[in-house]
Amino acid sequence: MNPDILTRFNAISVWKQGDQRAPHKPLLILYALGRWQRGLPEVTFLEAEPALIDLLHRFGPQRRSDHPEQPFWRLQNDGVWTVQSPAPLPLKTGDTIPRVAALRSPDVRARFTPDVQAALAADPKLASQIATAILEEHFPESYRDDLLDAVGLTLETSVVEKRKRDPGFRHRVLKAYEYRCAVCGFDVRLGSVSIALDAAHIRWHQANGPDEESNGLALCVLHHKTFDLGAFTVADGVMLVSDRANGTVGFAESLMAHHGKSIRPPQRPDWRPSTEHLGWHGREVFKGEARHRG
Repeated sequence: MNPDILTRFNAISVWKQGDQRAPHKPLLILYALGRWQRGLPEVTFLEAEPALIDLLHRFGPQRRSDHPEQPFWRLQNDGVWTVQSPAPLPLKTGDTIPRVAALRSPDVRARFTPDVQAALAADPKLASQIATAILEEHFPESYRDDLLDAVGLTLETSVVEKRKRDPGFRHRVLKAYEYRCAVCGFDVRLGSVSIALDAAHIRWHQANGPDEESNGLALCVLHHKTFDLGAFTVADGVMLVSDRANGTVGFAESLMAHHGKSIRPPQRPDWRPSTEHLGWHGREVFKGEARHRG
């Protein structure tokens, strides 16, 4: 274990404006760690650009435009990444970052800094430790497997740790919704124990979402994952499916059957989902636009 290296990755600066998500640098780090595990320590922006755009579309918030050049260049400021070119690169007008066209030169290459590379080579578990910390800090647990698959990264199970959460949150939220999915009513039990039913955070823990009933929804595992990925949101107590969501088997039954319909309310009015938290989900997680409700 290399505490200095881990500290640097834990301290990466992430752009912030209000409660907006900006997972650009975390996604680049996970992408680069996946390449490192596959014996590819170096990457050009030409290679990274389409991969980062895809990751941002899948795991980032909906934005008018994507700027993968920003993390590719600015991660250098965090002391873990370096970009090399045979000559100085022309900068964007009034900015400190090179023009995108210049970054697309095949001669522009990036990699982890030499000391990070040395530490990764010396400790096979370090990549997993860094990735686990990044995942815990910036993404909900429901993203973990899909995101790791997307970047081709394998974690050492011995170093995977879960952030400590309020152990009472799940119990309180499931109780509030009488142990039934707020969308579909799923309430299967094994004996007296509810199974495949989660207490989902509306505003993620990683976005300072509180462990309170008004920030929770009881959802079956299917609706929890599709909620976290932005396939649907809730507004004014109504489930709204994204116009980007589609499919054949299961799509109509699992999503469209509930589109435009009220979710099941909790037992008490003061436990109803907070308008503020639902607004955050609609802005920062929900993908596309709501389908027509006619």
